[in-house]
Amino acid sequence: EVTREVVEHPGGVAVAAFVGDDLLMVRQFRYAMQQELWELPAGKLEKGENPAECGMRELGEECGCAADLFQPLAKMYPTCAYDTEIIHIFYATGLRPTRQHLDEDEFLTVRRIPVEKAVQMVLDGEIPDAKTQLGILKFYALRQAGKL
Repeated sequence: EVTREVVEHPGGVAVAAFVGDDLLMVRQFRYAMQQELWELPAGKLEKGENPAECGMRELGEECGCAADLFQPLAKMYPTCAYDTEIIHIFYATGLRPTRQHLDEDEFLTVRRIPVEKAVQMVLDGEIPDAKTQLGILKFYALRQAGKL
């Protein structure tokens, strides 16, 4: 018999949003890591929230755009040894501008990065964030296989 501690987490979303061959990425300071990181736009689910709706909301809040096509790309368990968090990763295209509206404690820069460069950034260790790595590499692999 053993005792386990489990963190109950509502989950999160990340969005691999594309304009042509460019990926929208955000650069923001992450306090726990004490550094700025390149990431996919992302956010935490509210309890019971639909992941796709959360992803569309986060894309609007962080990047100031909406998508015509929004579909599941992957899901991951970032810390399955002690946490119930599931991160849902979506693929978005057909982007159109809306209005960025960051949370009051959110400070980030949005950039368009060519997909090939983003893949190289992952391979070179410039993008250590796991959800971002998975989203970029899975999209790239599916596109190379003609599935996207």
